[in-house]
Amino acid sequence: MSHQMFDQAAADAYDERFKKLAVFRDALQLVTRLALTELPEQAHVLIVGAGTGLELLYLAKAFPSWHFTAVEPSEPMLNHCKARCEAAGIGSRCSFHHGTTGTLEDQGPFDGATALLVSQFLVDPEARTGFFREIAQRLKPGAPLVSADLSHPPGDELTELWRRAWIYNDTTAENVERMLQSIGQHVAVAPPEVVEAHLTAAGFSAPTRCFQTLWIHGWMSRA
Repeated sequence: MSHQMFDQAAADAYDERFKKLAVFRDALQLVTRLALTELPEQAHVLIVGAGTGLELLYLAKAFPSWHFTAVEPSEPMLNHCKARCEAAGIGSRCSFHHGTTGTLEDQGPFDGATALLVSQFLVDPEARTGFFREIAQRLKPGAPLVSADLSHPPGDELTELWRRAWIYNDTTAENVERMLQSIGQHVAVAPPEVVEAHLTAAGFSAPTRCFQTLWIHGWMSRA
C-alpha cells in the first residue's frame, strides 16, 4: 500500500472528495452497526484503516461504552482522526496506532473489528491474505469482522454504473478513466469469491455477503 496516496493534501481533502457519494458510506456504516450490535456493552473494537475517523465517530456515538483501537498507516489521516475524536469528546475511549495491524503492540484479544475499504490497496495476494490474518490473530474466537472492499469482475453494465457514479461525484471523465486504468497497479478489484478466499485463508469463517452498492461489497465473517 502506497502511503503517498494518503499524504497531507489527500487527507485534508478526503471527506470532501466523496461528499456526493456519502450515501454509500452511510449505508455501509449502518450495516456495520447492525453486524456489531451483538458485541458486549464494554466491547473493545479494532478499527483497521481508521482514515479520518468518520466510521469510528459513528460507532462511538451508537455504542457509548465501547473502547476503540484505531490503526492507520497514513500519519496525516490518523492526525485527522485523532483531532475529530478529541473534538467529539471521545478521545479517552480511543487508542491510536500509526502503522499496520502487524506493528500493533496491543494483541487484544478484541471483541470485534472493522476493515472498510482497506485491503483493496494490497495488490499482492499474499500480502492481502496476511492483512486479514493479522486481524484474525487479534480477535477473540468467534468475534466478528466487518470488511468491505471494491470487488467486481471486469466489464459489464455495473462497471458503467460505477463510472457514472464518479461522474455524478464531479470527477472528470479523464480522472475516472485514470482510476479504472489503475486497477491492478494501485488497487485490487477482484471478484467477490477471490476476496472471500483471502478471508478464509486468513482463518475466518465462510464470509456472509451483507452489503453491496455498485462495486462496494461488504462481508461479515468470524475469527
